[in-house]
Amino acid sequence: MRTGAVNSASEDRFDVPHEELRFADRHDAGRRLASICEPLRSQRPIVIAIPRGGVPVAAEVARALAAPLDVIVVRKVGAPWQPEYAIGAVAEGGVRIIARDDLSLLGISPRELEGLVAAAERELEERRERYRGRGGPPEVRGRTVLLVDDGLATGRTARAAAHALRERGAARIVLAVPVAAAQSLGEMEGVVDEILALQVPEQLLAVGFWYDDFSPTGDDEVAALLRDGRAGPGVEAGERTTDATARERNVDAGAGVRVPGTLTLPRDALGIVAFAHGSGSSRMSPRNRQVAEALHRQGFATLLFDLLTADEELDRANVFDIPLLAARLVAATAWLGRQPETAELPLGLFGASTGAAAALIAAADLGPRIGAVVSRGGRPDLAAERLGEVTAPTLLIVGGHDIEVLELNRRAQRRLRCENDLEVVPGATHLFEEPGALETVSALAIDWFRGHLRLAAAGS
Repeated sequence: MRTGAVNSASEDRFDVPHEELRFADRHDAGRRLASICEPLRSQRPIVIAIPRGGVPVAAEVARALAAPLDVIVVRKVGAPWQPEYAIGAVAEGGVRIIARDDLSLLGISPRELEGLVAAAERELEERRERYRGRGGPPEVRGRTVLLVDDGLATGRTARAAAHALRERGAARIVLAVPVAAAQSLGEMEGVVDEILALQVPEQLLAVGFWYDDFSPTGDDEVAALLRDGRAGPGVEAGERTTDATARERNVDAGAGVRVPGTLTLPRDALGIVAFAHGSGSSRMSPRNRQVAEALHRQGFATLLFDLLTADEELDRANVFDIPLLAARLVAATAWLGRQPETAELPLGLFGASTGAAAALIAAADLGPRIGAVVSRGGRPDLAAERLGEVTAPTLLIVGGHDIEVLELNRRAQRRLRCENDLEVVPGATHLFEEPGALETVSALAIDWFRGHLRLAAAGS
């Protein structure tokens, strides 16, 4: 058995880190957990999450190992007066794990227990259909399974999940969690083959205690992460196996001005996203190109183009001429509408810094032509007078440590009348240079465009 990042020579030894760890959220925990799961890559594991909270953690592990992601549907059987306290758990395949000692201690009768179990099994079936539809469970026979949850308290849901996986023929089960109660780890001996844990505190208190953000994971998020993660080995989680062709084009920016641009077209593109750079940045912006590459892997076309000519860039005032930048973006979308390969694609806008204000003004001007807008570290406040006119669903993404810009985004959000959301990336600063920050931005943007451009296409 192995815990933490240290290999133990003793099967019974727990290596408890001296420095206590806290996690920003489940995605942060997953990225950290992936580092000690790396040695399993050679075994080509399948990553199985315990929903719902375990799915964001497992998604990061699966992404890091280029492994497929799926779930084992398990439901806790909670005590009647304290549902969060697990007296047992049920799992797919009719598995039941019940803490018989707790029943007498808590005065729960056999009849009362049967009612609690029946309710848990009904909810289990509902969730199984929600996550998997008519599809069957993942094939694990003969494989190494990396079983992931957001933490281990009593361990009863993990125990039920492991039993269900063992019954389906898993050759080896490795339980991986960011934080775990030491007693529960001991009780998992013989149930799983190996345990990986980042933190094994003397007193767990509660799993949520070890997270800054432990807000509930919604079913929509679970479904989206599973759609991404079922791509399979050899394809990063969320990627489509599709070719993308990049072409350098001269883009008509209006008023007789033509600017250089890069138009990238995957096969059977789902939509196209035009980028509006900010603060004097060009189409070569490494951060926007990274987001664009993530979109390509999801099957979205992109247009990255220079909003200003080389001569115009010499005048710093042009960088903050938001109406000019917005007019250039409107003209570029008209140019896309004249190209045979992009004319029929639903269109989204992605703006960064001052480019976000330009994107929002362009969206106000273009109305239903724009299916969705995403702002990264943007200044939507610079479009304040036009925000109420934007009809396209708008996502504002801001770094948690970008305090001033975060407040400006909150004020701007209050002026929006369209469908909108504000996502804060924990620990990120204005340029999202921190490890994993841009990956989080890309994932948020992909989910937003995937949902809303599909709706735009259906309504056209």
